[in-house]
Amino acid sequence: MIHKIVFAARNLTSNAGLFLLLENAKANGIFDLINTGLVFDRPSTNKIKMNHIKTMLCGHYIGIDRLERIKLLQGDPLVEAFEISVKEPETVSRFLGNFNHKTTQMMREINFQIFKKLLRKKKLKSITIDIDSSVVNVEGHQEGTAKGYNPKKPGNVCYNIQFAFCDELKAYITGFVRSGNTYTANGAAEMIKEIVAHIKTDDLEILFRMDSGYFDDEIITTIESAGCQYLIKGKEYPTLASQVTAPTISFTKGDENRETTELVTKLNTWDKDRRFVVSRVLKPEKDRSQLSFLEGSDFKYFYFVTNTELSSEKVVIAYEKRGNAENYIKEAKYDMAVGRLLLKSFWANEAIFQLMMLSYNLFLLFKFDFLGISEFRQQIKTFRLKYVFLAGKIIRTARYVVMKLPAKYPFRDVYEKCMA
Repeated sequence: MIHKIVFAARNLTSNAGLFLLLENAKANGIFDLINTGLVFDRPSTNKIKMNHIKTMLCGHYIGIDRLERIKLLQGDPLVEAFEISVKEPETVSRFLGNFNHKTTQMMREINFQIFKKLLRKKKLKSITIDIDSSVVNVEGHQEGTAKGYNPKKPGNVCYNIQFAFCDELKAYITGFVRSGNTYTANGAAEMIKEIVAHIKTDDLEILFRMDSGYFDDEIITTIESAGCQYLIKGKEYPTLASQVTAPTISFTKGDENRETTELVTKLNTWDKDRRFVVSRVLKPEKDRSQLSFLEGSDFKYFYFVTNTELSSEKVVIAYEKRGNAENYIKEAKYDMAVGRLLLKSFWANEAIFQLMMLSYNLFLLFKFDFLGISEFRQQIKTFRLKYVFLAGKIIRTARYVVMKLPAKYPFRDVYEKCMA
């Protein structure tokens, strides 16, 4: 039993795992990349930028969801050992208010560079890029918010964030914050052009995978022009529905009570024919019509447009894996606090989003460098519990700085690898 608490211990840290992430970021040249890639117009802002950026990264590493919680890092001897001086939240907020369109674009460029580091380490020859959007509910008076599609709080103002993830790496590629009333596909074609310009090579095949919100001729044409592949869920337009329910169309039975067929056709507003794969499944018995005069009305149909050479069945299976991207977005929102740490300025919120996703990729970079394959897809909250939230004591001698950790810590080999 504990009978008394005395606040007299010194040089203690509850976040010893920050050492792993900060040291690995330094070793991979991330801080140098930020220092050279992020340039403010004012020299005074440039002078303090790295201190505040490192402060925010440390905050995102431990999962802060309010700017006030960076106070948890003030006086932390481990943070100070990396020459980071954690200022008051108001001071950090003023720094973030210096961001504008130009500097947040620089942050996006830095995130592209970090993704390419991950891509080079993995040496992949083909990747699948999932583009999706997610609504962030807003309670305050932030700039750029608007009423839009908001399933959790209909009629409330919100942001709409566009994401692009690489499924094979679980990695964030790029994205940006948008007003809440922005249509899903807005800006997607330009994002695809950016992605292709940054990462496409002759040795890398790219497949873009998107839901029906991106079923758009401009997006498809952009991907085709870039020499990439696409797999996009279509909408049930009359042009398509009338063709697949015709008596001349035959379906092939596949797995899980699924039947597929395909056709080459175009919508009325399109200039060219494209390959469509159609999947249908039998509706539940209670939903089937007792006496139906419409061919195929007992089935539910799903439409996919693609330029891949996959068989019809494999097209459907490949699209079903798009659910991984939704899990990545959930992890960003719940583990990295995307959409919860918000300031008044729109560009400050965009900068925070880019820093959060930069931290997200730095978790992956560390996992790739020091952890096994089984832990690469481990969620960030699990990573924090195992490696970050660890008590330690910093001891300074004349020549060395030593961090003492618990003798029976079960994952000491990870720290030893990082020091090797």
